Amino acid sequence: MEFLVRITDGLKPSTKKLKYSLLKSLFNFVKNTVIPDLSNPCESAVLAKTFRAGKLPPWKILERDAVDEFIFKTDNPRNRLMLELMARGGMRIGEVLKLKPRDVQDRKLHLPNPKSGRASEVVFIPKKVADRLREYIAGENIQNNERVFPLGYTRAREIVKNAGLKIGIDVKPHDLRRHAATYASRSGVPIEIVSKIILRHSNLSTTQRYLGKVSDTEAMHWIENIYR
Repeated sequence: MEFLVRITDGLKPSTKKLKYSLLKSLFNFVKNTVIPDLSNPCESAVLAKTFRAGKLPPWKILERDAVDEFIFKTDNPRNRLMLELMARGGMRIGEVLKLKPRDVQDRKLHLPNPKSGRASEVVFIPKKVADRLREYIAGENIQNNERVFPLGYTRAREIVKNAGLKIGIDVKPHDLRRHAATYASRSGVPIEIVSKIILRHSNLSTTQRYLGKVSDTEAMHWIENIYR
């Protein structure tokens, strides 16, 4: 117990849980292969409870009106485009910051070396956002191999946070990507499209975690629509 507490001091609950699980597995391995009578100290109920990972807090679901409002109140064209690419296209903040003019093809954005490990991915964006993006690139005379948004992660997060503060809410970049998914889902877009096209997830279970809980009011609304 003292050993585990010492080596996990100051770590996140999930990391503590991982170290506890690894040590428990080690004792089980020794018991199963070398010392059959060994008592695994990690099977103690006290230890299991102490190093149990807590439940993740519920993800924030932004309402469409709120997102529309703080995007509309963002006057800086560069900042507004960044917000729209995340909120309308479901892009990660890192994907937005790596975007180059050569990646922009009409309403499709090609992402080389994406997070998924694939060779490339494609993001589809609304026509109005695509038009503004092309106009911005031309107006700023950004060359094909240059980044459209040459900012660091810290500054990009500040832009998102400041946009939310305009209407009194705390917003993080990934909240906007999640909004793109939840808004599409609640507008009747099939979950397969939300998963494969908007979020570009490899499986539906990850997408379902993004969509959050459905309220009773929303559930009744959809049931009435189905049987209207």
